[in-house]
Amino acid sequence: MRALVTKLCRRRFQQPYSLFFHGSFSTDNGDGFQSSRVKIFDRDLKRKQRDRAAWLASPKDPLVDTVAENLLDRLENGTGGFEHYFDDTFQHMEINAFWNLFFRDCTKPFPTALCLGGSLKAIRRLLHGRGAIEKLIMMDTSYDMVKSCRDAEQDMPNESIETSFVVGDEEFLPIKESSLDLVISCLGLHWTNDLPGAMIQCRLALKSDGLFLAAILGGETLKLELRIACTVAQMEREGGISPRVSPLAQVRDAGNLLTRAGFTLPSVDVDEYTVKYRSALDLIEHLRSMGETNALLQKSNILKRETALATAAVYQSMFAEEDGTIPATFQGVNQSSYLSLTRRILEFDSKLIESSSSLSSLSSRVQVSQYSTRVAREVLFT
Repeated sequence: MRALVTKLCRRRFQQPYSLFFHGSFSTDNGDGFQSSRVKIFDRDLKRKQRDRAAWLASPKDPLVDTVAENLLDRLENGTGGFEHYFDDTFQHMEINAFWNLFFRDCTKPFPTALCLGGSLKAIRRLLHGRGAIEKLIMMDTSYDMVKSCRDAEQDMPNESIETSFVVGDEEFLPIKESSLDLVISCLGLHWTNDLPGAMIQCRLALKSDGLFLAAILGGETLKLELRIACTVAQMEREGGISPRVSPLAQVRDAGNLLTRAGFTLPSVDVDEYTVKYRSALDLIEHLRSMGETNALLQKSNILKRETALATAAVYQSMFAEEDGTIPATFQGVNQSSYLSLTRRILEFDSKLIESSSSLSSLSSRVQVSQYSTRVAREVLFT
C-alpha cells in the first residue's frame, strides 16, 4: 500500500525538566469557561490506535509531511509572505532592500516549544532549524508513539535542540503556566472531547508573546467519498447505519475556537489534499497507519466482513477514476494565533522607526510609514 498524493502541489533523551509539574490545568470554573462533559471519543481506544500506528506508520508519509510542512512554513522568516501585501509603489529597489533587511531582523525565535500529539515525527524531521527552537518537548498519549519518536531522534541531523519525551494527554496538559514560547500540534487536537478546553490549556502554558500553531482535519474530510460509501453499504447489508466516520470541526468554527480560548487575532486557512489509492482497503490501511481510524464512543464494535467488502465495492463503483484508482479528500484546517499582540506591535514600531531612518529619500520613508500598520497586523501575526 502506498498512496499517491496528487496535491502536494542527538540531542539526548532527558528527564523532564522544570517546565513540567505533577498535575494538569483545569478548564472548569476558570477564565469563565466550563469544560464540556459530553464524551464523543473513546480516548483509551484512540491511545491504542496510536500505539498501533507507531508500528504501522511509514518513515515518510506524503500526506502527513505536506500538512506538517504547510504548518511549519509559518515559522520561516517570521514574515508570513509579506511580499503579497506590497503594491506597485514598492518596486523601488531601495524600499525592497529595506523590507528584506527589516523582516530578517524581526524574526521571532521560539526557544521553548511543545509538540503536541498527532504527527510528532514529521514535525521533528521537517523542522530544519525553523523557529530557532532550543528546547523541544514531544508529547503524546501513546507510549509506543513517544518511544518511536525517541528512537527516530537518533537519525535527526545534528541540531542543537534539547529534546524531551513525555507521555501525556492533550486534555490534561502537565505543563507549567507561562512556560512555553510555542505550542504546535499537527493532526492531533481533533480527537479531543473538549477542544476549546484543550486550547485554553495551551494558552495558559504559553508566555505572553507565545505562538499557537495547529492543524486539524476539517469537516469535509472523506465526506464526499468514504461517508457516502459506508452509508450506502450499511443500508444495503444491515438495513440501517451506525457512525463509521468521526465528526470533525467545521472551518467556520475554527476561528471561534481560538477566540473562545483567549487568543488574539486568530488566523485560519484551509488546504485540501486529494490522495489516490488502489482500493478502499488501501485507504483504510493508510488511516490505520496514521492513527486516524474511528474512535467514537457510540459506534458498532464490529464491522461485518460483508459490509466492509460492500463499502469497498460501492466506493470503487461510485468514485473510481479512469486509471482505476480511487480518490480520497482530506481537508486540513490550519490555525495560528499569538497570545498577545501588544509586545509584538511595540517591537515592530520601534524597529520600524529605527530602520526607516536609513532610507535616503523622504518619499520612501513616507511609503514605509503608510504601510506599517497593515504589515504589522497582517504580516507578522498571520
